[in-house]
Amino acid sequence: MFNAWKLLAISACIIGSDSLMAQELKYPATKTVDQVDEYFGVPIADPFRWLEDDVRVSSDVEAWVESQCAITNGYLASLPFRKEIEGRLTKLWDYEKFGVPFRAGDHYYFFRNSGLQNQSVLYQLTSLDSEPIEFIDPNKWTDDGTIALGGMSFSDDGKYVAYSTSEGGSDWSTWHVMDVDKKTLLPDELKWVKFSGASWTPDGKGFYYSRFAEPKEGEAFQSLNLNQKVYFHVLGTTQDKDSLVHEDPENPTWGFNAGVSEDGHFLVISTWKGTDRKNRLMYRDLTKTDSPMVTLVDNFETEYSFLGNQGTRLYFKSDFNSPNGCVMTIDVANENAEWQTLVPEAKETLEGAGIVGDLLIIEYLKDAATQVNLFDLDGQAVRNVSLPGMGTASGFGGRRDQLETFYSFSSFNQPPTVYRYDLKSGDSSMWRTTKVDFDPKNYEVKQVFYSSTDGTKIPMFIAHKKGIELNGQNPTLLYGYGGFNISLTPGFSVSRLQWMEMGGVFAMANLRGGGEYGESWHKAGTKTQKQNVFDDFISAAEWLVANKYTSPKHLGIQGGSNGGLLVGACLTQRPDLFGACLPAVGVMDMLRFQEFTAGRFWVDDYGSSKSSADEFRALYNYSPYHNIKDGVAYPPTLVTTADHDDRVVPGHSFKFAARLQQAQTGENPTLIRIETKAGHGAGKPTSKQIEEVADQWAFLAKHLGLKPKFPME
Repeated sequence: MFNAWKLLAISACIIGSDSLMAQELKYPATKTVDQVDEYFGVPIADPFRWLEDDVRVSSDVEAWVESQCAITNGYLASLPFRKEIEGRLTKLWDYEKFGVPFRAGDHYYFFRNSGLQNQSVLYQLTSLDSEPIEFIDPNKWTDDGTIALGGMSFSDDGKYVAYSTSEGGSDWSTWHVMDVDKKTLLPDELKWVKFSGASWTPDGKGFYYSRFAEPKEGEAFQSLNLNQKVYFHVLGTTQDKDSLVHEDPENPTWGFNAGVSEDGHFLVISTWKGTDRKNRLMYRDLTKTDSPMVTLVDNFETEYSFLGNQGTRLYFKSDFNSPNGCVMTIDVANENAEWQTLVPEAKETLEGAGIVGDLLIIEYLKDAATQVNLFDLDGQAVRNVSLPGMGTASGFGGRRDQLETFYSFSSFNQPPTVYRYDLKSGDSSMWRTTKVDFDPKNYEVKQVFYSSTDGTKIPMFIAHKKGIELNGQNPTLLYGYGGFNISLTPGFSVSRLQWMEMGGVFAMANLRGGGEYGESWHKAGTKTQKQNVFDDFISAAEWLVANKYTSPKHLGIQGGSNGGLLVGACLTQRPDLFGACLPAVGVMDMLRFQEFTAGRFWVDDYGSSKSSADEFRALYNYSPYHNIKDGVAYPPTLVTTADHDDRVVPGHSFKFAARLQQAQTGENPTLIRIETKAGHGAGKPTSKQIEEVADQWAFLAKHLGLKPKFPME
């Protein structure tokens, strides 16, 4: 088993002080096995299959992890500027951070981090100008900050709050209930919850939530998540007393989100089967005893995201005949009622919507930057929200009886500022602003458009210090994602700020597969068209080189999760184009991703090696693990993953790193950094984030020729 002293040994290999110079680098021997699988008549070898086993269970994998950590630790400790980078990053990171406030009952709440706290603290306010009162401090739960506060839901009257906790970055969460006035925990404890919130009934007697059955011993972090069910939990009772509300045993891969309308009239259940936003839809009239569940949508052809209701009129964010998104309504009092388009599709992409103060607040993306428009509940335009510039605005939450909302705005060179927005007057007033140890005027941000391989125009943001010389020598970091309808927008990151402060250029490309230009943009980067995403990213790199921002030996690439797949695919397809690669928690084995935990959900975007010969061929042709070739000089690569990652299981990165080390020709390092007591990224303590970024920046500085001066001027 994964015992304590070995856990400490692996932890030490992340932060230890033993030095191993690059010229002494020698990888541990990694055994291979004679594993061959057949896909549509094609035999595929998988010599590192054994590295898929859970490190907590397999002593062989545990030993491999320890040996890899020892090598990685020594190499990272030998890098120039490593200590200086961590010191400066720690200083930059040490600034007061504020979340967007929200109102529940008679109080306001917001998250605050004093600077270097491992987890942000939830504070309570009696008024916006009152002294904050500490409400929930996750830092008190553990010494190392590895238990995080997750989802949260207040009862309508604000007397109770249900909140979830997750340990070591796992997707699994446990829900608890607190009495708000007494600040004491009730005995309620709900386990084995994943991909679910909690939705209270207006009387505050309980809430709806979704959960899975308890996994078999030893399978919690790798087995597939099947047969999610909706339950109702009565306050003050044990979980075994929860009432089963909905299940579908004939479709074990389907999941369910349950929500109660603000007026308590309806329970709305959305059925999903993957990462695609298209869903089935049911509702129940809670004002009538034993009312049946009524099906509104019985297919997975369109998105219907519930926004709220006005009497029997229900509002939904949708993409029905609208790739860029729209708002639709239906009056369920009429059995023969038809769907009506309330706010039609616009040129911009509808990214989010909500109902606050009897107004529809709709967030759009215009070339990946935020714009916000307001409409009344009949779909008539009211006004636009005036934002401070080109950047990212988020928040705009609240209830129908509230006349204010809050949002945060930031950009690459602008730290977050939180605003209060008056829904009657349309005025924004600053509520909190952050102060970071840098001058935004010293940096510039621009957006360019370049052509991909097939001629498609792709937007890319570029940020750097003012006055750089376009001589092809600038160390440059190109970041991308390109998947799951997720949009990348220009927000603030203190780690990217440090990269620019040290003299680096940061570029972020808005690739197909994301949501920047609606559903058609998303679909153009999925399944058999996934190669478009890699072509877009490679074309971004070529544009940066052609326009003399950088050159291949000075160009690094970075991405996480689906972005880790992006980096893995591009480094195997164009190893000549990059000077260093940072694939993080990536999906690297595209033939077997669907066999583990949440992997089956990704079939919507990737397809499946088992579904069709065409999808198998497409996956096999770019799968990073399968496309590493012997005798190739691959760029310096630092793979990062975590032992508790139950979203993209670490076996992906283990297998990829082992195969890359086996095939590598030349002296370029191919290393894997394995974090302990951490998962896919959510809830990672500040201390671990700083250590990881310092290792990555030092690795890039070494291999891209960046020579920062310390102390920074």
